[in-house]
Amino acid sequence: MSSPGSANDARDVHDRVHAAFAAVPRGPFLPRRERRRAREDRPLDIGYGQTNSQPRTVRSMLELLDARPGDQVLDVGCGSGWTTALLAELVAPEGNIVAVEIVPELAETARRNLEHLGDRVCVRTAHPNELGAADLAPFTRILVSAEARALPQPLVEQLEPAGRLVIPVRGVMTVVDRVGVDPADVLVRTVGHYAFVPLLWDPPRDPA
Repeated sequence: MSSPGSANDARDVHDRVHAAFAAVPRGPFLPRRERRRAREDRPLDIGYGQTNSQPRTVRSMLELLDARPGDQVLDVGCGSGWTTALLAELVAPEGNIVAVEIVPELAETARRNLEHLGDRVCVRTAHPNELGAADLAPFTRILVSAEARALPQPLVEQLEPAGRLVIPVRGVMTVVDRVGVDPADVLVRTVGHYAFVPLLWDPPRDPA
């Protein structure tokens, strides 16, 4: 992971994300009824109570995530696959993306939208009691496009040492850098307020 704070690093991240946006237009990932609005800077309905996030928000999250070529990335709440395709562009040519989506119909849509990327992208239908893809961990980067009630420890545990998680928690964008082998060794910072659909995850409860 590059050292934070460098103006050159920030410009590099900005330029790489800008190039990814140019390479991966939003329209093909939207329902036909919404494609005429693809250039609007607003969330758009993709059905089943889910949205394709506002482009400005997606751009900010990707810049915070700082995914690099060769990274192994987990995309939680991939919807119809737009963020996954952007991530695939950022980590090309050797990086891989695991995308999870809890709505089966949207997961299938994402698979169709991303099939041209071949085995560089794996789309899974999520289970309400499981978060992420622990069997494929660790990940260099994890992006969550839904709002959690609290920082989900299972995702922190799926980060590799020096990995980064970007997730909205109670309306606040949260960046988690894992700085040691122990999952408790993290640095957490917050970056502004955002509105997202809720993260649909029902963590298993300890037996009484």
